Amino acid sequence: MKSQNKRGLIELCALALLNKGDYYGYDLSVIISKKIDIADGTIYPVLRKLKNDGFVKTYLTEGQGGPPRKYYQLTKSGKEEYKLEKSNWNMLVKNISVLLED
Repeated sequence: MKSQNKRGLIELCALALLNKGDYYGYDLSVIISKKIDIADGTIYPVLRKLKNDGFVKTYLTEGQGGPPRKYYQLTKSGKEEYKLEKSNWNMLVKNISVLLED
């Protein structure tokens, strides 16, 4: 799969996971990499973009014996963006499936 297409999928996956709860960046990367082949560190530019777009906000929590961890949380506009992108994805999958039928 082309990297530009994959980036959009990673963004949608991050939104989907964050819609369920707050996550540490590394945890998001591990969960997504079990479903999509991504390189280490791929998630962080996506999270930075989501933050710059106002779809996520961050907060720090104390780590166990380590430095504070940055967690990501969906904003109200992030939840709206997730619903829109999920709907767009479902429509795309439906339309592509029709095209792929023999």
